[in-house]
Amino acid sequence: MRTIKRDIYRNIIKIIKKHSTIVIARHIGPDPDAIASQIALRDAIRLTYPEKKVYAVGAGVHKFKYLGNLDKPDYNELEDVLLIVLDVPNFKRVDGIEDLKYKHILKIDHHPAEDIIGTVDWTDEDKSSTCEMITDLLLDTKLEMDTRIAENLFIGIVFDSDRFLLQNTSLETFKTVYRLLDYSKIDFAPLYENLYNRSLNEEKFRAYLTNNIEISENGMGFINVKPETLEKFKLEITAVSNQVNNFSFIRELICWMFVTYDAKNEIFKVNIRSRGPVVNEIASRYNGGGHKYASGARVKDYEDIESLRKDLDEACEEYIKEQEK
Repeated sequence: MRTIKRDIYRNIIKIIKKHSTIVIARHIGPDPDAIASQIALRDAIRLTYPEKKVYAVGAGVHKFKYLGNLDKPDYNELEDVLLIVLDVPNFKRVDGIEDLKYKHILKIDHHPAEDIIGTVDWTDEDKSSTCEMITDLLLDTKLEMDTRIAENLFIGIVFDSDRFLLQNTSLETFKTVYRLLDYSKIDFAPLYENLYNRSLNEEKFRAYLTNNIEISENGMGFINVKPETLEKFKLEITAVSNQVNNFSFIRELICWMFVTYDAKNEIFKVNIRSRGPVVNEIASRYNGGGHKYASGARVKDYEDIESLRKDLDEACEEYIKEQEK
């Protein structure tokens, strides 16, 4: 184990041991990596330190309920709180910590660093997922792991790497997965069922997206999925983000954005993917961010959607010119 990583692990265990109450949060609109890492770390700390109060907070997603239940503690009753922030680099996207009073922050994240700087901070953009980082942590420290924890970590890694197809997959990712499977002996094949089983309506919806996506001459793809369309297919808004990676192998697409409207919060949600241009810097100008080639944004006005679309199209144009050189 490299000295730097050994020091990080030592500091993580030290700050966990120091606090009697721990609240673990992640980003709004969570995906399986966010929820799986959150619940896995909570359960590992509970297993290792049963005297501690450990809570995983934030809004749940029905589709991912198989990963485990979240907690709803009364923040007024909590003392000596350590806030652990997973899979999110900025405070504006942290879910469920309003009115929480905490002493220190432990951050573990694989996104580019932004305004969250933890008292103990482990940020590694080279990791495929936060679950990959939590897996390494558990395997290399005294934190305990049971079968359920191992299953959740495997699911999170598989999801965020899209079955090891995305550019964020590295040799270290495969090493971590090998160690996880060798240690836990989990039966991993059935775990794919929850991630990839689709209803007929979802498959029809994917066909709808393919038939209706608009592609510019620069290879920029765009589709605005309206609420009535989701109602037609009897799907939740999360069905859109679940489909965005499926367009990674369409030859004519260089970059694409899927837009939905969240009526409850009166905001447009944007999922962005790229096979060339760096998109997270563009997304950051529209209340968003993420990885170089997989980002998102949340905007209030549709005019900003059109502006974001234009910026991404120009990025595609520049990318084409660079490739031609």
